[in-house]
Amino acid sequence: MQLAVETRDPARTAAVALKAYARVAAAWSLSQKEAAALADMSESTWKRARKPGFTGELTKDQLLRLSAVIGIYKSLELYFSEPLARVWMTRPNGGPLFGGARPVDAAIDGGLPQILATRAYLDALRGGA
Repeated sequence: MQLAVETRDPARTAAVALKAYARVAAAWSLSQKEAAALADMSESTWKRARKPGFTGELTKDQLLRLSAVIGIYKSLELYFSEPLARVWMTRPNGGPLFGGARPVDAAIDGGLPQILATRAYLDALRGGA
């Protein structure tokens, strides 16, 4: 008996993550600069990466960022109704994680730790914790 072993294709993983992330960036109306910074890419790399057929590689940090941002998007869509779910990341927030800044700016400035903290915060809200 032979077992089928699924191997990860880094190019396919990156393509799927970038496609989903591009949709999130569009839904939140992020600028090219904001979308690139949130993904920890240069603007020129982001412009290339969001197009089909991108053959560049993503770092583990970039993949984790994209995954966490997609999780933030999902939490917002489940917790809030339209239009708040779509504008929450780009409106000033007085919460303790954001100090009056827009969550997207806090995430860009704070990097991966802030992105993960934002995701955990929203997951806690959604879960009632």
